Amino acid sequence: MTGMRSGPLTGVRVVEMSALGPVPFAAMMLADLGADVVLVDRARDTRASDDPVLDVTKRGRRSIGLDLKHPRGREVLLALVRSADVLLEGNRPGVMERLGLGPDECLAARPQLVYGRATGWGQEGPWAQDAAHDINFMALSGVLHGIGRPGERPVPPLNMLGDYGGGGMLLAFGVVSAVLEARTSGRGQVVDAAILDGLAAMSALEFAMQARGLQSERGTNLLDTGAPFYDVYECADGEFISVGAIEPKFYARLCELTGFERDLPDEEVRPQLDKTSWPGRKRALEKLFATRSRADWCALLEHEETCFAPVLSWREALEHPHNVARSTFVSPGGVAQGAPAPRFSRTPGAISRPACAPGEHTAEILEELGEDSDAIAELQRLGIVGGRA
Repeated sequence: MTGMRSGPLTGVRVVEMSALGPVPFAAMMLADLGADVVLVDRARDTRASDDPVLDVTKRGRRSIGLDLKHPRGREVLLALVRSADVLLEGNRPGVMERLGLGPDECLAARPQLVYGRATGWGQEGPWAQDAAHDINFMALSGVLHGIGRPGERPVPPLNMLGDYGGGGMLLAFGVVSAVLEARTSGRGQVVDAAILDGLAAMSALEFAMQARGLQSERGTNLLDTGAPFYDVYECADGEFISVGAIEPKFYARLCELTGFERDLPDEEVRPQLDKTSWPGRKRALEKLFATRSRADWCALLEHEETCFAPVLSWREALEHPHNVARSTFVSPGGVAQGAPAPRFSRTPGAISRPACAPGEHTAEILEELGEDSDAIAELQRLGIVGGRA
């Protein structure tokens, strides 16, 4: 990791305003695919970190510390913008405008700029200014309501669906799309990537199933653990396995290998999709899978047409033979993390550098903008820039 870049976005420059959640994840994805990402941290950032390399979502970029409330700090940011294709920011609506760094000012400095904005609620609407986190956006979208066991409270799926799926990936997809358009039209634009909107878009299948009358109470449906052939089961050793045998041929093979339903009287055999039989079948499968260890079930069901996989811990996932063979995980600097994705046959992405301390590349970036050593020293003395200047 020497700073050399590769990937389909090589040559694209991104200015990333320091933020939480979707913005650093989107910037990580862009950097992994070759974009030159400059992270704008606060000039006097005092975040404690025993080792910035551990902040995996901030890998692959350089950092400059700026005081954006000072006119000179804003000038430096606009100088960065003039050489950029994309700006990413994740503040509440209106914050960048009050700094004099909103879309109007930045697009005036760089008409081809794609101004990517990530929020939870979006840039307008009655909730736009309300404080919230991933769990709240999932709640208002309806997504959270559908995740959990019947009769129990909904279960938040970490922050992966909202912050990263409906937020960061949506933002990355949006800005890359807008960059492609700008290269044709010569005009930039604002990309409003709201986590709420992303979650709604990701719910397409669920709404289709509801329209067909196929969805009912939480935890009783095909993909929410209602079906006995699509769930997680505990084994004799307290470990877990996952079964996703939706298609009839996969379910038939599962039954054949495990002996499930083999000894049932004909009058008790029900069609696979008969929902009235699901609770009873699930109890029977729970008893069956609890009779053997996870390793035993792996030996029987792995590589069979049953849609089966063991439920691995984070550490086990790093060591699984399939993940090792594909280099799904990497450990730059000894810190385990997912490798850049997706993969490209001709222009593969790469982790160009580990995460850096706030302001670590301030002098380097200022020199690229044409500032001489005396000017950099003066900016440092005034506190307009921070870090290693």
